[in-house]
Amino acid sequence: MRFNPLFLILSAAFTMAIAQTPDAGKPSLPGSDLISQARLMETVEFLSSKELAGRLGGSEGFNKAATFMAKEFDKLNLKPIGGDKYFQYFNVEYNEISSPVRLVLMEKEKVKKEYQLGKDFVCRGFTGSGTVKAPVIFCGYGISKPEIGYDDYAGVDVKDKIVLAFKQNPQWKIKDADWGSGYPRSKASTARQHGALAILFASTPNDKNPQKTIISVLEGGGVQDEKFPELHIDIPAADEYLAPTGATLKELQTKIDSLKKPSSLNTGSVAEVEVHASYQKERRTMNVICLLEGSDPLLKNDYIVIGAHLDHVGSQAGEIYAPGANDNASGSAAVLELARAFVNGGAKPKRSLVFVLFACEENGLYGSSYFVNHPVVPLEKISAMINLDCIGYGDSIQVGNGKSSPKLWKIAKATDSVYTKMMVEATWNGGGADAGPFHEKGIPAAYFVTTNSYAHLHYMTDVAGTLNRPLFEKITKLAYLTAYRVARGEYTREEVLK
Repeated sequence: MRFNPLFLILSAAFTMAIAQTPDAGKPSLPGSDLISQARLMETVEFLSSKELAGRLGGSEGFNKAATFMAKEFDKLNLKPIGGDKYFQYFNVEYNEISSPVRLVLMEKEKVKKEYQLGKDFVCRGFTGSGTVKAPVIFCGYGISKPEIGYDDYAGVDVKDKIVLAFKQNPQWKIKDADWGSGYPRSKASTARQHGALAILFASTPNDKNPQKTIISVLEGGGVQDEKFPELHIDIPAADEYLAPTGATLKELQTKIDSLKKPSSLNTGSVAEVEVHASYQKERRTMNVICLLEGSDPLLKNDYIVIGAHLDHVGSQAGEIYAPGANDNASGSAAVLELARAFVNGGAKPKRSLVFVLFACEENGLYGSSYFVNHPVVPLEKISAMINLDCIGYGDSIQVGNGKSSPKLWKIAKATDSVYTKMMVEATWNGGGADAGPFHEKGIPAAYFVTTNSYAHLHYMTDVAGTLNRPLFEKITKLAYLTAYRVARGEYTREEVLK
């Protein structure tokens, strides 16, 4: 490790400050006392409000959120950088689901049960449109790979039918072959190629915690099929379609997994599906970016990126929306609160700080990927990236990517041992979420998240009232203090990388 005199002086000063402080070893560092739980929650409540309708990247609700945050940065006199005012624009695909949306179980040409959007089923974010009434064929994992000896479509006729398939891929393999991406668009395309008219995804029931019918826009690559409906139905609904066979979804998964062979069948049920969606291959959206210039003549040309994704997964049919209070209004609110603390707290960071709110993390890290591929500052001059994602719900603090950026993780851990005392030892390697594109470019990154954070993930219950407010404040303070220590010049980029 390479030390420099500045590092030794500042480290000694930090240690002395701790030793000389009678209040449980907690020195008051500039700006740290300005982190406000009330302000954090005020921002979360606005970002997760019905007015913003889930902040889907490219939507009017997301644009309102971005404009609001840009105005808050402007109030702090933070410098717009690298775009049109505070916005770095780029294009993404976009899909808007309108009313009516229906899923019905038919029996003898009559409606036996009509399912409720948001409770019994949701649309995939990139569903196509269509009105279909057809028999339902269960096709296991929805995989067709005859070249390795596995084909869920062998022995069943799905032409002009509706496929029911597991959303997830198997946890086992045949001949160590890759199952493919497993993304809904890929599985829907396979069903379409076999002649199906729509697909119903169900979560694998044998998982310890089977996935809910979450709203999601993570569809995977490929061409959008605008005339092929995709729904995610809950396990009880799937069992009702399977009822004529005498088998349950759980029993069928157990059979397939134990034999490692398909067990596809005609359910004997008929479904009616109706979806209306408007797709755009390219729709403009934006990252929100601003700069606080460093105070040191040399170190101000070094940067710390403090970021979070502002987007969430939107609304459907004007009936339901995913508020995204924890995911990730919480992280976005924290970025704004860190900016306020640095500006108003007299910290005078020596390194420059770039505050970024990313668009379209939910689609596949599009905003952060665009940022690192169209950087507003030289990538080689970014000393660290602080990522805040899902930091409002849970019971303790975790800092990820510690195995890839151990020095940065140790800075956070040492700071936690003095101030917050809530950080767990567990970490991981390889970035994660919006820290991922930075990690791939060789930039040290620390991913702040709470443990047990995902109980309401992508669901209508992810509202401000569920957040753990004291924890939310503490993790925001820890992120601030970690950024503060790097910003004041304690470490070179090379040292952080070690």
